[in-house]
Amino acid sequence: MAIIKGIPVRIAGTGKYIPEKVMTNADFEKIMETSDEWIRERTGIKERHFAAEGESCCDLAAKAALAALDDAGMAPGEIDAVIVSTNSPETLCPCSAATVQGMIGAAKAGAFDVISGCTGSLTAMLSAISCISCGVWENALVIGAESFGSVIDWTDRNSAILFGDGAGACVLSRSAAGGGRFISGEITADGTKHDLITIGGGGNPAKLRMKGQEVFRFVNAALPPFIKNFCKESGADPRDIDFWVLHQANIRITESLFRRLGVPQGRTLANLEKYGNTSAASLMINLDEAMKAGRIKAGEKIAFAAFGAGMTIGALLYSA
Repeated sequence: MAIIKGIPVRIAGTGKYIPEKVMTNADFEKIMETSDEWIRERTGIKERHFAAEGESCCDLAAKAALAALDDAGMAPGEIDAVIVSTNSPETLCPCSAATVQGMIGAAKAGAFDVISGCTGSLTAMLSAISCISCGVWENALVIGAESFGSVIDWTDRNSAILFGDGAGACVLSRSAAGGGRFISGEITADGTKHDLITIGGGGNPAKLRMKGQEVFRFVNAALPPFIKNFCKESGADPRDIDFWVLHQANIRITESLFRRLGVPQGRTLANLEKYGNTSAASLMINLDEAMKAGRIKAGEKIAFAAFGAGMTIGALLYSA
């Protein structure tokens, strides 16, 4: 775990883009053996969105990026780096970030992708924070975007019902004295469990495969102690965190985490029922909706947490 030193870094703006196409639980009832009740009881999901035909992952990312820039009051030319976290890119080369950089006109920005499962956007944020705090960049645009339509196995009722498309973005910038700043950050992984969630590549079919019960057990065993230790080393008590920005994967995981941390259930914004699991986009979409809803207030402590394929886990602590 690292206390973030050097130039303070703040969240300057956020944005999101959600595709218009909606797929409800009732729609899944028509194509596989499942039910609205079964899905809601096990996941908390009611509907999810998918990109339209011809709408690419980069299209989603660019729209979220422009919304975040508008919220920050910045022009694309002020951005020093574009980082895209995605697990469903159209191309592995070029990286999605380079494509998005060109689409939005961020002419002076460097660009690279982060592939780290659902933890990817948090990992991308920590990378950007590190480079800003040490003076390499002034402003960075971090985007989480997913277009899962082509990688979902539509015959697998245990995984197909979980995922949706969308994009979220944030602008991270140098902070003035007394402004918001990131306090600490940590990422970790248990690579011995790398096969719990996979998307094929290297000649293998690019379909999402997930050992759902094993993932559920791993997260419930690993996430609470990780968060407890992260908070302790950051000089914070989980019960004193004012608001939590969480990856949206399963409502039961969130409820269990808060019970074990002694945190009231209302200290987060749950949007899983509307979007499903949008993987690397999830944390960014949640952040934007929390900011727009006024759930993140000046002077409060905000914790970010995510977990995903790898198996990866990450956390950030922010003073708003």
